Amino acid sequence: MPSRATPAIVNVAEAKARLPELLERAAHGEEIVLARNGKPRARLVPLEHSRRALRVPGKGKGRFRPRRGFDAPLPPEVLALFEGTGR
Repeated sequence: MPSRATPAIVNVAEAKARLPELLERAAHGEEIVLARNGKPRARLVPLEHSRRALRVPGKGKGRFRPRRGFDAPLPPEVLALFEGTGR
């Protein structure tokens, strides 16, 4: 069983000054521990890759139909509420 590399420990004050660099290191797979007064407080880790498939434009074409009157004008009382003139 391979052992995991020890994560880099960085003081919070140092992390503030080097945040862009630390973000890039984490994005490339490195785990960074942020510490305050020598005590670990948080971990900066890479995001997991999304396993969700991308949406395909047009895939649902023809599967959905708007109801009759979908784009009909709104009744005046509802329109007034949208415009902020009615209550």
